[in-house]
Amino acid sequence: MPSGREPARAVIELVASGFVELPDDLGPSDPLGWPGYDLAVAQATERTGERESVVCGVADIGGVTAVVVAFEFGFLGGSLGTRTGARIEQAFTHARERRVPVVSLIATGGSRMQEGTLALLQLQRIAGQIALTREAGLPHVAVLRDPTTGGGWATLGAGADVVLGLSGAQVGFAGSRVRPPGYSVTHQFAAGLVDQLVPPDELRDRLERWLKLLTTPAAEAPVPKAMGASTLPETGWDAVLRARAPSRPRARDYLAACFDWHEPINGDRAGGVDPGVLCGFGHRDGVTIAYAAQCGTATRPAGFRTAARLVTLADRLGIPVLTLVDTPGAANDATAEKAGAGAAIADMFTAIAAARVPITTLLIGEGGSGGALAFAAPDRMWVTPDSYFAVISPELAAAILKREQARTKETADQLRLRPQDLVELGIARGIAELDQAGQATAM
Repeated sequence: MPSGREPARAVIELVASGFVELPDDLGPSDPLGWPGYDLAVAQATERTGERESVVCGVADIGGVTAVVVAFEFGFLGGSLGTRTGARIEQAFTHARERRVPVVSLIATGGSRMQEGTLALLQLQRIAGQIALTREAGLPHVAVLRDPTTGGGWATLGAGADVVLGLSGAQVGFAGSRVRPPGYSVTHQFAAGLVDQLVPPDELRDRLERWLKLLTTPAAEAPVPKAMGASTLPETGWDAVLRARAPSRPRARDYLAACFDWHEPINGDRAGGVDPGVLCGFGHRDGVTIAYAAQCGTATRPAGFRTAARLVTLADRLGIPVLTLVDTPGAANDATAEKAGAGAAIADMFTAIAAARVPITTLLIGEGGSGGALAFAAPDRMWVTPDSYFAVISPELAAAILKREQARTKETADQLRLRPQDLVELGIARGIAELDQAGQATAM
């Protein structure tokens, strides 16, 4: 099973079929005249059968044609030199020409010392190719093998659209020779820098699922059917109590009902994870829909940033988005403020406002102020019978208006926060799966 030290071609064979290597014309490269470098390269070639530390070509992964960039760790520790950069550049260029995704199977110790700063400059070269591939709207999936350090992590790894980490891999910017060992892919996952931890024996299946998801966009996300109450609330306070009921269906229930299967992404790529926000891509009737769902808790800055990352990625790949709104509001404690709550909320508002793909929103529970509105698509929000949306909670509204606590229910009515109120006010387009008789119906 792949980890990192296996030969590049063996790893390719494990995850793909029909591999055809891209031709190249790599001449010798010893820009610094480093003593013994030519001999080291010759020995690496004899030992591995490869002429460089990456093997690049086209292969089939689960029925999807992809360009594969596989690192040969046995060739000078999978290090990045000038010829490595040339091969990676060629691979990304070929992917854009053929309009196919890129899969990077990374195992590298970093830049090649024997080529000095010229080797380091390959990071800019690779970053340029990643940027061009993003602009072309093509997906890039990275697999972090053991080890993935230095520039390989800081470009191909961390810069990919979806980052899969093999269990037990060492992953970090600094390698074990310049800092104590032990910083693993598990730490990177906990910090929101890796999307999924993958057991080696599941890698092929996971790659097949991801490539299918990222290359089969739906036209738009349909409105999910309501799963909870079948009648509308009589009063504003009734609506609030329904939305806060512990037994009400939550985001996980809706996602399970909406999709045949789905794969999550993880984290905001800035060191944070909010377990109260679920983001990813789901397959339904043979096509893909992205999702960003609140789980009923106060949404933290990492949650907004993760959702904004999801919307931005889906938009770039032409995949429609479904958002599920359910939060009492944005987290506003000292920790959230320090983590940039306002800026994170702004990121989500902007991502939705800038999206060119259709975004469908379903309010499935509490819609608390701006923390909920940031997840909602303008003019494309539907509501369920057990939901409400308000500028602020009735309790806090009453307090701000200096009303007695006993007037909270009255305040809820005056806020006009019921599902039917939201439709009448033009805030929502309709009540999900509600027929004229007021009963929830199936899609």
